[in-house]
Amino acid sequence: MDATDRRRIDIGVLLAGGSSSRAGVDKRYLVLEGQTLLQRNLAFLHRHFPRVVVSLGAEQRIDLGDAGPAEILHDEWPGASPLAGIATALGQLDGPVLVMAADLAFPREDALQAVLTAFALDRVDVALPKVGPHHEPLFAAYGPACLAPMTALLAAGRHRIVEAFSGLRVADVPFPSEAPFHNINTMDAYEEARRQVAGSPAKPPALVAIVGKSDSGKTTLIERLVPELVALGLRVGTVKHDAHGFDIDHPGKDSWRHGQAGAHAYAVASPHKLAFVTRLAQELPLGDIAGRFFAGFDIVVAEGYKRTAPHRIELFRLAAGHAEPLCAPGEAIALVTDADLAHEYRFALEDARGLAQFLAARLDTLRHF
Repeated sequence: MDATDRRRIDIGVLLAGGSSSRAGVDKRYLVLEGQTLLQRNLAFLHRHFPRVVVSLGAEQRIDLGDAGPAEILHDEWPGASPLAGIATALGQLDGPVLVMAADLAFPREDALQAVLTAFALDRVDVALPKVGPHHEPLFAAYGPACLAPMTALLAAGRHRIVEAFSGLRVADVPFPSEAPFHNINTMDAYEEARRQVAGSPAKPPALVAIVGKSDSGKTTLIERLVPELVALGLRVGTVKHDAHGFDIDHPGKDSWRHGQAGAHAYAVASPHKLAFVTRLAQELPLGDIAGRFFAGFDIVVAEGYKRTAPHRIELFRLAAGHAEPLCAPGEAIALVTDADLAHEYRFALEDARGLAQFLAARLDTLRHF
């Protein structure tokens, strides 16, 4: 067994306890290339480490959604700082750890291997990238010797990671650019990351329906939900089911006359909007509508389709005068309600942000219909 094998790191720790105050939204659920940052970075760690741990603040909770299983480790110190997360991991996990911030945009395997190799071959306590004069402590390998100085800093109320390096053996791993370690602190940084992946192959849209009895407030919920989804970087389409038929054209208008002349489909186009009307021999299933007309969208939110939608969220309000939910147990993937009803995923009526995060964390699941 060589030195590299003896100092191999088997634990990847995702630091996911930040407050996201600068971005204004929970960065962990921002979507890039069809997945949340949380999912992307957990998948990165799962590819390289047999054991993956998510580090959170002392009282924080997280919805992993489609990201799959991961151990959760809560900080032993208040404040949800990266230093507290690293110290807690070193104190509770057996061996050295590789830590990575949950809001990295584009972590790279070559950068990871360079850090791990430096830690193994140089027999150091810390190995971390260095770009010019600046260290990148949130993409770094830490050994057990780091615990004592980190604990001392936390006891003194100090949270700057590099202050713990004094007296430790540190390997600087030089990089010409900070690109592999660039984290998303602001929405401007997020938009720049989106520009970098523009043109990537689009995934099929996710699909979910808001269902409920009459006068439950489904349209109002969708009005609140859509802006929260958009804030997470999702391109959103909506479908309103009308069981009685409708007409969006007006008799006498040119487009109406096209239809009256026998056109099976016609469109009205302007520089800013496009309306497409087609005749149907029979009603299209919701999945067909989403797949055919919303290609390139991230998620389609439907109102209605209470019996046929493949993924349903029920809105149930006691205040609307209803005695019991529409869906049978197990039919709805989540429940939005003012009632004290049991459901694994239950949201208050005003918690559109929490519901949006729930959906963003499950886009892969919602793409199957």
